[in-house]
Formats: sequence, structure tokens, C-alpha cells
Amino acid sequence: MPRSRPASPLRRFTQVLLVVLACLLAAPTADAAQQQTVLETRVEGTITPVVADHLAEGLRTAEREGHTALLVEMDTPGGLLQSTREIVQDFLGSPVPVIVYITPSGARAASAGAYIAMSAHVAAMAPGTHIGAGTPVTGQGEEASEKVVNDAVAFAVSIAEQRGRNTDFARAMVREGTAISGQEAVRRDVADLVASSRQALLSEVDGRRVVVGPAGEQREVVLRTAGAPVVEHELGFFGEVRQLLASPELAFVFLSIGTLAVIYELASPGMGLGGVIGVVLLVLGFVALSVLPFNAAGLLLLALAAALFVAEVLTPGVGVFAAGGTVALAFAGVLLFRGELGVDPAVLWPAAVVVGGGSVLAGRLAWRARRAPATTGEEGLLGSEAVVRRAGGGTGQVLLDGAWWTVRGRDAALTEGQRVRVVGRDGLELIVESAEPRRAQATEQEE
Repeated sequence: MPRSRPASPLRRFTQVLLVVLACLLAAPTADAAQQQTVLETRVEGTITPVVADHLAEGLRTAEREGHTALLVEMDTPGGLLQSTREIVQDFLGSPVPVIVYITPSGARAASAGAYIAMSAHVAAMAPGTHIGAGTPVTGQGEEASEKVVNDAVAFAVSIAEQRGRNTDFARAMVREGTAISGQEAVRRDVADLVASSRQALLSEVDGRRVVVGPAGEQREVVLRTAGAPVVEHELGFFGEVRQLLASPELAFVFLSIGTLAVIYELASPGMGLGGVIGVVLLVLGFVALSVLPFNAAGLLLLALAAALFVAEVLTPGVGVFAAGGTVALAFAGVLLFRGELGVDPAVLWPAAVVVGGGSVLAGRLAWRARRAPATTGEEGLLGSEAVVRRAGGGTGQVLLDGAWWTVRGRDAALTEGQRVRVVGRDGLELIVESAEPRRAQATEQEE
């Protein structure tokens, strides 16, 4: 059997070089694959459907882009219970670890914020922050019914049980409105740690094991966050606008005043400024309604109020229509939003009265405008006086209101320099009479 020929030195060198190049090319790829990043977003202000949608999108982005965790930096006084339930449901079933960090110092996770923080895989707090006060309230700031409170207690306790947190505190924060500081929260197993900064937090939670995923598909993962680059997940301009408009008071005021502005513009057309402002306010009001849960009954009462205001503007009287519209508008504000939402009475009643009074004033102004003498067109020219500048052939020319007009005498021929008065119009010619005799008679009487 013939023996194989030994490889040449050149061939061996080529093989070694290829192996070295392959290792050099693979090393950066392996480092990149091991590089972990954290997706970060911030929640400030009221918890609304806008915030719920934003956090849901953050979870999807973190999963899609392979981030090791979603970090939510929070400072909130609370918000809508329905939006809070959606966020908690997303966090409890998230396939990506969620870290809620109550920051900066002086911040809080009150009411809805407490539920959200307790539902995270890791709940952290900056020094000088607090958590709790989860008693549900109505839109007018009053304590909710016992039925609603019991439901909120069960909700808070179930979150605490699933995340291994203090169920006694969960129960007390709802029934008694209990709130505690960061150090106390760690001591009572409500929060996991107190961290002075974001980087300190990421270093301290590095290596922590958490269980992620929905029930039946849960798995344990290890957080690799020490030194991990942070990728911002911002709400964006339109999201900020929607969050700003997610206020029952703003929605009510925009819809009320916008309706009044459009009604007045239709009743007494002018340069269109009132109509433009009204349409803009109505659009903003409907954008707010698209964010907030509303009742159809409130919208029907709002339409009734608008119809009564229209009647007041078109047929002004003693204000009966305006009074009815004011009452309908006030009840519309009471019934417009569902659940714990509601228009603050400090905004509701003054706005209704102002809009009702504005409809009365708009009706009077529109009525006065319709009765005022015309200032343009043929009627506006009647009675005007001018001096004939050129005359000949039975007609002449005068300068009136910044324009040249051809004039014709009604009873006699015209002379240059004669002062005439407009008494009619025939096509493009003005019919005039002499204004001199009256002046001559006045001079004779004075003499």
C-alpha cells in the first residue's frame, strides 16, 4: 500500500495562517454576542393608557432586540386603575426581566405606582423615596366604595404573593393608605434594595436569578447588568402630547370652549379666527377622548348642550337656551368619563358657567351684527359724499373709499369740483345728487 506524501512546509504554513485568521475574526463576534444591554425608560406623572401602551411597547422592544432587562425609572403619584392592571399583567407575564427603580431622591411610587413597583422582578428605590398609599379614589378625590377597595386589596395581595413580597403591607397600603420609605420597604420585603444611582443598581442586581415568562412557560434567568450599556426607550413627541392631553379637565375644557367658538363663528362669520381656534380645540379634545375611557351618555349630553347653545346664538332671548345648555354641559362633565376618572368640580362648574355666559354674549353680538347697517357693497356707499374730479358728457368721476367710480347725476349734469352725494347705483355707475344746495342754505341761515 503506497504511503501518503507529507505536507509541504508552504501548505502547513497556509493552514496555520487560516486557523489564526479564523480565530481573530471569531473573537470580536463572540464578545459582541456576550455584550449585554439594558433598555431604559422613564415614567413620570399620572399612570394613563399612554403609559401602559408605552411600557408594553418597551417589553416588546426589549424581547425583540435581546436586551437583558427593561429598567423603568419611576416617579408617579398614581393614576388609572385599569391602566395599572394592564401594566401589572404585562410585567407578571414578561419574558424579559423588569427592574423598577423609584428615583430620584424625593420621588414616590404612590397608589398605582406601588402596584407596578411590586409587580416587577426587581423593585429598587433611591434614598429618600417612598412607596405605598394605594387606596383607590374616585375622580372627585373621594374614597372608593367598599366593593372597589376589596377588589384592590385582592389585586395588591395577589401581586405580592406572586413576587414573594409582604402581603400584610400590600393589604395595609390599600385599606389604610400606608406608605413607607425605601429602607423600611427593604426591611419589610416590599422592595429588594436601595441604590444611590443607576449604575450602582445595575451592579448590585448583577447575578441575581429571577423567574420570567407567563404561567406554564416560566424559566429562570440570571441578570447580567454590571457595566451594561443603557439604551433609551423614549415616549416620543406624539406620546408626550397624548400624555399631556390625557386629562379629563383638559378634555372637558377643550370640547366646551371649542364648541362655543365654532358656534359663534357660524352664527356671525368674520375673519375665521374663532372658527380655526374652535376646530383646533375640538381636535385636541377628541384626541384626549381617544386616550381616556369615556361614556356615550356624556357625549350625548355634550351634543345636547351644543344644540342649546346654537339655539341661544341664533335666537337670542332671555337666556333660557343658554341656561339649559349650561346644565346639560355640567352633567356631561359628570358622566363623560368612566371608572375612577372624573372632571374636577373646581374646573367643571366654572367652565360650564363661562361657556353658558359666553353663548349669551355670542348671541347678543351676533344679533347686533345682523342689525348693524352695512359698511360694504352698495348699501355701504349710499349716503357717502365726494367731490367730482372730472366731468363731461353727463358723467363724472369721484374718488370714494380709495377707489375711482363713474358717477351720473340724478337730476342735472355734473360739474368739476361739485360736491355730490351717492343716492343709488346702476351697474358700475353711481347715481348722485348735488350736495351743494344744503350747504348754501345753511350758509344763508347763518348770515
